[in-house]
Amino acid sequence: MYYPLWKRMFDIAGSFIGLIFFALFFPFIGFAIVIESGFPILVRLDRVSEGKLTSVYKFRTMVKNAKDMKKSLFPMNERTDGPLFKMKNDPRVTRVGRVVRKLRLDELPQFIDVFMGRLALVGPRPHEPEEVEKYPEGYKKVTFARAGLTGLSQVSGASSLSFQKEIELDTYYMEHQSFFLDCKIVMKTALILFFDPTGV
Repeated sequence: MYYPLWKRMFDIAGSFIGLIFFALFFPFIGFAIVIESGFPILVRLDRVSEGKLTSVYKFRTMVKNAKDMKKSLFPMNERTDGPLFKMKNDPRVTRVGRVVRKLRLDELPQFIDVFMGRLALVGPRPHEPEEVEKYPEGYKKVTFARAGLTGLSQVSGASSLSFQKEIELDTYYMEHQSFFLDCKIVMKTALILFFDPTGV
């Protein structure tokens, strides 16, 4: 899928600024993670972007064998509207991880992925391969866009949205993306991060 030059320039500039900001938090978050549960500080998670499998960075907010535990926890999945998995009190999440997630800091390392071109600064929400396989046929085109660190669905309710509404918003963004819309989404993301980090 064609990726506009203006958008790549926007990604580079935004991720560079974000990496400077991220550098201020890394030592503190990293130290807290190591003290509680050791290394690694960062994990690379499989996600689908531009129709192919890629891996993105996140602060490690779960125990080290979290992926192996997921299958046994599926019967307790609180999401019944689609392929996504969510538990309010997921036992895999560490104490530090809960704080980092609540303050929405766990995805800050993804500025690296944006700078490297694996993610966009703004785009559809990146999902796991197993989740993407279950997308309704009419919305599979979303998976061929470059997934974003933030996006229209992320600033319109995030995990409180139904799966159907999320992919509708991501589809709308794909069909109406522009420099001004990206700026609006980034500004709204910043407002949420700084003034309502624990909100939806």
